[in-house]
Amino acid sequence: MKRALSFSVLGFGSLMVGMTACDPPSAGTDDAKATAPSASAGTSASSSGSASGKAAAASAVDPATPEAAAQFTKRVDADLRKLWSARDQAAWVNANFITDDTEALSAAGEVATAEYITKAIKEAVRFDPIASQLPPDVARQLHLLKIAQTVPAPSNEAERNELAAATTWMQSTYGKGKYCPKGEKEKCFTLGELSATIAKSRKYDDLLDAWKGWHSISPPMRERFGRYVELGNKGAKEIGFPDMGSLWKSGYDMKPDAFEADVDRLWKEVKPLYDELHCYARAKLQTTYGKDKVADKAPIPAHLLGNMWAQDWVNIYDVLEPYKGQPSLDVGKKLKSKKVSPTDMVRLGEKFFTSLGLDPLPESFWKRSLFEKPKDREVVCHASAWDVTWSNDLRIKMCIEPTEEDLITIHHELGHNYYFQRYYKLPTLFQQGANDGFHEGIGDTLALSVTPAYLKNLGYLDAEPKGDKGRLNQLMKVALDKISFLPFGLLIDKWRWDVLSGKVDDKHYNEAWWKLRRDIQGVAPPAPRTEADFDPGAKYHVPASVPYIRYFLARIYQFQFHRALCKAAGHTGSLDTCSIYGNKDAGKKLADMLSMGASKPWPEAMTAITGESKADATAMVEYFEPLTKWLKEQNKGQSCGW
Repeated sequence: MKRALSFSVLGFGSLMVGMTACDPPSAGTDDAKATAPSASAGTSASSSGSASGKAAAASAVDPATPEAAAQFTKRVDADLRKLWSARDQAAWVNANFITDDTEALSAAGEVATAEYITKAIKEAVRFDPIASQLPPDVARQLHLLKIAQTVPAPSNEAERNELAAATTWMQSTYGKGKYCPKGEKEKCFTLGELSATIAKSRKYDDLLDAWKGWHSISPPMRERFGRYVELGNKGAKEIGFPDMGSLWKSGYDMKPDAFEADVDRLWKEVKPLYDELHCYARAKLQTTYGKDKVADKAPIPAHLLGNMWAQDWVNIYDVLEPYKGQPSLDVGKKLKSKKVSPTDMVRLGEKFFTSLGLDPLPESFWKRSLFEKPKDREVVCHASAWDVTWSNDLRIKMCIEPTEEDLITIHHELGHNYYFQRYYKLPTLFQQGANDGFHEGIGDTLALSVTPAYLKNLGYLDAEPKGDKGRLNQLMKVALDKISFLPFGLLIDKWRWDVLSGKVDDKHYNEAWWKLRRDIQGVAPPAPRTEADFDPGAKYHVPASVPYIRYFLARIYQFQFHRALCKAAGHTGSLDTCSIYGNKDAGKKLADMLSMGASKPWPEAMTAITGESKADATAMVEYFEPLTKWLKEQNKGQSCGW
């Protein structure tokens, strides 16, 4: 597991753990040459293979007994800690200093760990016949080992190196991406600059240019992505899975088909909330841009929703605000006027966790993290959380701006860090969330307690919302983050599952992508698209090999967690007014669950914090009930759907 979680780099060879905000908020167009691993990469891979070879030699003579299985997991634990620490140190450097050399070093780390894990998984199969005789902790480590690679490497060395180089190159291509209008290299725009246009402009053509500009960075990835699918699937088959998608879906303590059915159940429970919000948003956007641009009974053009991927609609709150003239909910204005620094914003996030009784972040966190975009080099600005050496070496990497969105993202990333902090003394394979949705949901759960009343007490709001109008404004603001995201959180992996299974071939990548976006999200491309485009690659998690269903699950789990923690804190009012800030009882319940890591199946961790053993979307429905009722009134007479 690479400790780059959430908007993180959970890449090739990493554990099937949680990872990014939600995916909250968050590459040039040149087809750069992939960098082959250096000679040192071969040395690393050879070294790791040697460790695996010794274990294999021992297994050739040792009988498959419970004692041998326990010794095997101890060896694997020690080896993985060394290999993953070395890999993640290289990945950290690559993310913070993007060059051909750091790409090669990062790829070398991926090759070494992938080779070792592939061999270890094959060796672990010998214990399958005695699985029922194994101690529970040994059996669980063996299970987690089998699903330990997000992108499993083929056993062939040349193919393994090719896959590592491809994954590293795609991530770096995204990180270096820029839009240069008409090929003018002197005047290029980064994702941050283009996203600012999408967020703030209300000029249709400017939004269109920014959207098309960023989506021009991904076509060079298309061919490399196809090869990545081929090689990753080959690696998955070698360790007993039909394809990578089946491997990813096996990380939820249920059969892949059962997991997919459970996800569909949750979507069915929350879809009515999204349908009402979509109908209301389209009507408001028609008023802003005209029905010739936003048609009745049609998907919404993707560039009008305030986010480069239309994954959340927070930035068009000004268009969708239910009641004008209420107290401002714009925390960003106060952050700017008070000249709050990025470090101060992170300190604010830390204070929330320590108020619950959790430990402060280690001093090394403040020395080693990246809080601001450097002016002298390329970095991957996509926010991520790390425990680089698997030993409480906590960090975040984020280009922080004084906005409410980034303040919430900080809480999200620190949620990962505090999860790391609670379980870092466990065996390495247990150092992950109960499932990856848990890891993504923890920080967002705390962010639900960042209520207007809390922010006013801190001096970041002049006044909190009052009465029904103020409450509806606040609920709308939260809904534009949480509810609007749900279909996007679902469809990315639905697309990848179809690609990885072969249901969608490489001649129909873009067609399948936009069909899902229309069918599930009700969003359409604002410009003609063809198979010469590769729009999925314009979303970080696709070139970075980060499974995405975790973010959908996290949106559901966080409200379930929030309801349980509010109850533990003795809150008796509505869920949207609850803040657990400063409550040690809620903090203990949270800490106890975090400390479990992945040592138990996720339903047991869910029970520990909520008293319920299955995912339940009713808490989300309950939280937004007043807004849903209001939206239904507003939508009367509208032609909803698409």
